[in-house]
Amino acid sequence: MIPTAGLWDWRRTVTDLYTDIRRNPDPVAAWRQWRDTRDRLFAHHPQSPIPPEDRPAYPGIPLFDHNPALRFHVGLTPLPDMATQEFPAGNDGLLCMRPFARTQGLAASLGGELTLFWITGYGGGVFLPFADATSGRETYGAGRYLLDTIKGADLGPAPDDMIVLDFNFAYYPSCAYSDRYICPLAPPTNRLPAAVTAGECKMARTTHEPEIG
Repeated sequence: MIPTAGLWDWRRTVTDLYTDIRRNPDPVAAWRQWRDTRDRLFAHHPQSPIPPEDRPAYPGIPLFDHNPALRFHVGLTPLPDMATQEFPAGNDGLLCMRPFARTQGLAASLGGELTLFWITGYGGGVFLPFADATSGRETYGAGRYLLDTIKGADLGPAPDDMIVLDFNFAYYPSCAYSDRYICPLAPPTNRLPAAVTAGECKMARTTHEPEIG
């Protein structure tokens, strides 16, 4: 196989998965499809972040039970003229991201709001990492991702110019599974005081747990 063909197929599968999620009127059924598809990818796909020797016995991605209270429709407040921030990206050099909006609608339930970032460069894309009171205890210490539109992770719009943020779809960065990856982590602006008990949770094979300082 052409070396990049596997990554191409992975990206296509994830993009198609999130397209199905956005079209599905049943959030629980969409979450189950997300869970089952990712379990299959992690166990069998050549681009899985799980080491090849561990894939045959891989039991599936640990998740909190589905929690409908952690699905939100939120507004966005623009953040004009924010400076671009740089994050290490391993062999890719620096990943440049610009904060462009702040959520409206999470604080009452989660104790705070989140900043959305625009990844600069060709095409661009929306990126939303976050950490919360479970980070380093029940979930990966460096935080989790909710949106990464360059890689297909997009939960879509909601009525009245809002967006869907469903934390049942929160997932670990690839660096949680292997030191082969270097991932941008949740910045201080995106650390929620509440415990977000939805989405991917801690697993014994996590390779390292960066502290949130």
